[in-house]
Amino acid sequence: MNNIDLTGKRAVVTGGGQGIGRAIAERFLISGCAVSLWDCDQPLLTATAESLSRSGTVHAATVDVSNVESVRAATDATVRRLGGVDILVANAGITGPNMKLWEYPVDSWQQVVNVCLTGVFLCCRALVPLMIAQDYGRIVNVASIAGKEGNPNASAYSAAKAGVIALTKSLGKELAGKNIAVNCVTPAAAKTRIFDQMSQEHIDYMLAKIPRGRFLQVQEAASMVAWLVSAENSFTTGAVFDLSGGRATY
Repeated sequence: MNNIDLTGKRAVVTGGGQGIGRAIAERFLISGCAVSLWDCDQPLLTATAESLSRSGTVHAATVDVSNVESVRAATDATVRRLGGVDILVANAGITGPNMKLWEYPVDSWQQVVNVCLTGVFLCCRALVPLMIAQDYGRIVNVASIAGKEGNPNASAYSAAKAGVIALTKSLGKELAGKNIAVNCVTPAAAKTRIFDQMSQEHIDYMLAKIPRGRFLQVQEAASMVAWLVSAENSFTTGAVFDLSGGRATY
């Protein structure tokens, strides 16, 4: 494992209670970064924060990223605890049901878009002003290969993740004149608890589309994100980094 120096930095990781978010938080702590875990699952969040606190400074906030007041409260609590925020990893997401678009429940569509896209918007909206004030920041939004290619029977998730890619490019351009880098990653599926929200047919479809013939490991995602949020990433912004095991065609 390469040594990525994040000494003295302060990060928010949404969806940090498990899966890719937890792996990213672990890598940040090893790299010398203080971490605020944001998650909506309070029992899971508490257990994760207790476990990770052995590796460094960990703050936990129970947050609904789709709710502006919840995000604002978490931002205030994080700043009080860590003294500021240098890094945001907007990772929280849900898949929604696997159904044809014309059969897709309207409330499920709205929930997926609210969490996966509006949640990224609200977190960036809350934390970017802090980064502007200190003229330093690194943002990584977690999109998906589904946002590039569009997975069948996952129209809401695919559309929301495509929106995350476009949001990243837009925000990257808006902040290009400052020492703030905004990028996103497009993972293929990783075998985490998010699989509990998917049908086996959909899981099999995703695996069949990955040329490497296996699912992404969460530590592999953490490795890429750790470099993207480092000071060494001083030029690239508004970019999309592939984590699809060869699936991506652009």
